[in-house]
Amino acid sequence: MEAAPERNGVSFASGGGFAPEVPERLQQREAERKEEAGRRRREKESLAVREEQSDYFAAAFARERAAAEALLEPERDAEAVSEAARRLQELQRLLTDSVRFLAPYEVRQAQAALGRLQDALAERRLQLQPKKRFAFKKGLRKEAQEAPPPPPPVPSTQEGQPSRAEKEEEEPGCGFSRAEGLELEMGPAELLQRDVALSQLSRCRVRLRGNPNTLSVRGCRDCTVLCGPVSTSVMVDGCDGCVVALACQQLRTHLATRSSFYVQVTCRAMLEDCSEVRFAPYTWTYEGIDADFQTSGLDRSRDNWNQVDDFNWLARNEPSPNWSVIPENERITDWD
Repeated sequence: MEAAPERNGVSFASGGGFAPEVPERLQQREAERKEEAGRRRREKESLAVREEQSDYFAAAFARERAAAEALLEPERDAEAVSEAARRLQELQRLLTDSVRFLAPYEVRQAQAALGRLQDALAERRLQLQPKKRFAFKKGLRKEAQEAPPPPPPVPSTQEGQPSRAEKEEEEPGCGFSRAEGLELEMGPAELLQRDVALSQLSRCRVRLRGNPNTLSVRGCRDCTVLCGPVSTSVMVDGCDGCVVALACQQLRTHLATRSSFYVQVTCRAMLEDCSEVRFAPYTWTYEGIDADFQTSGLDRSRDNWNQVDDFNWLARNEPSPNWSVIPENERITDWD
């Protein structure tokens, strides 16, 4: 059978008609055009869905935040503060469930708002603590004033209203303060849903086996802090040369230097004015940790241990010089 003749590069069949490859090419081009149009339509629909979800999140978050703020007004009672704490946990879960479709700046704004609410909640709890009253006999006033203070450390669960300077160092609840070179421990019964504060510790090793509600670590030097799952937020402020291992919803670090964090974090960790900090997965364990995770409400399948937002580094195309991932061969595996 003779081949079909060609004219100007186009094949003709023996009967004088076009060969089938021309319409096939046209059909292929038409299919590619439709596929591209479909892809663009799907992208547009996906963008519209994300925008709709983002709008819903913004409205729901603003509504719940306003309700929590109202519950934390100075005239509200302890029951209102408890309701504010519950709403704050719901806000954190809302943010966790929405991270996948929110823009990074929206996540940072929401995390910052949650941090402010957490601080306001801690302040109101402190204000509602009953003041311890002291009665001095007239003849003993001078001796009482000259008596030396008790030796540290003691768990900070005693009643009383600290000064403004002390409030900046310690959050309400329980914990340890002003100790050096000691092994410090607390267990599940002491920690369950409490606000725990560690402050002004030096060369201490702290083991917190249990489920706190919040954790504050301030002004610590060369310490190791091992903590079970924290239901809500952790604040590490002004610490140097520390090793911190914990699981939490939200981690905020401020003025931290030369420190290592072994963490499981539901939301992205936040750094501010930090340098030489390193991150690795949470590996500390102890008997009963599974039960503590259960009471904490943390989702163990969500872990952003290496997703960190540095507020002092805004370049998106270059990694922050202030933090890094700990190489596997340098990670602590034996915590005993």
